[in-house]
Amino acid sequence: MYPQVEPYAQGMLEVGDNQRIHWEASGNPTGKPAVVFHGGPGSGSSPRWREDFDPEHWNLILWDQRGTGRSTPPVSDPATSMEHNTTQHLIDDAEKLREHLGIEKWLLAGGSWGSTLILAYAIQHPDRVSEIVIPAVTAGRPEEIEWITRGLGLFFPDYFEAFQNGVPAEDREGNLARAYNKLLNDPDPAVREKAAWDWNKWDLSTMTGGDNDFTGTSYGDPVVRYQMARTVTHYWGNDCFLEPTYIFDNLGRLKGIPGVLIHGRNDFGGPLRTAWEIAKRWPDAELVILNDAGHQAKDGSSMGKAIAEAVEKFR
Repeated sequence: MYPQVEPYAQGMLEVGDNQRIHWEASGNPTGKPAVVFHGGPGSGSSPRWREDFDPEHWNLILWDQRGTGRSTPPVSDPATSMEHNTTQHLIDDAEKLREHLGIEKWLLAGGSWGSTLILAYAIQHPDRVSEIVIPAVTAGRPEEIEWITRGLGLFFPDYFEAFQNGVPAEDREGNLARAYNKLLNDPDPAVREKAAWDWNKWDLSTMTGGDNDFTGTSYGDPVVRYQMARTVTHYWGNDCFLEPTYIFDNLGRLKGIPGVLIHGRNDFGGPLRTAWEIAKRWPDAELVILNDAGHQAKDGSSMGKAIAEAVEKFR
């Protein structure tokens, strides 16, 4: 809806553990604050979000989670430790960024993994949240991870066979994210590169509903492939560093915070059930179901339109 205006400010924030996160602010410096929690885990922030926020009205904050985008040290370097890269670390980073920018309350926006992180942050800091907009709702539960790494084989048996065969035979019936993460931290670069290729082939196919061609996508870059695969398998292999029902058990803390949940009925990677169950337990949230949408918001899509409309609702 709006032009991608350039940031009026940006910087690197020291958050501890030898970690520096990159942030940028665009739009109106004195406008209503909003912050985007990007997906992945591992993708880095996208300037596309600027198109959903009127730059005359909003003070929009984008930030790269630990080791992704322009944050340092990069997880794309195998020598970078993941020890201090957990969900709680990211929640604390977001809060440090809010304090650094002098923001009292902000609207939270983001989907997929960003959805899980938003909900976890809001549960811990409800007094710092004005509203929430979530497309492609997820909650990081073990059953959600099991579905996307194994259950989807029901729809994509050909892709799943190749994905499963990417790990040693003794690991094929276990936690596939954990098995891939082990390969992605192997000392042999060839092993790491193949694991990143195999993981992202599967990941892209589940997001698009079957298309896993890297051509013209960020997955064509081997650095991006490795960053994405290493980060997401680190989180999924550890159940997103959350207790299995943590988000559902604590949704009562969001009482009084208005939200819009937007979900495509054709979302293979994140079935509608999660969004439906969250909406049932969060009375202040509106659930928008899109019959023609999947996991991604593409230009001109109903998902993109619904996101823009939700943002406008809270201006």
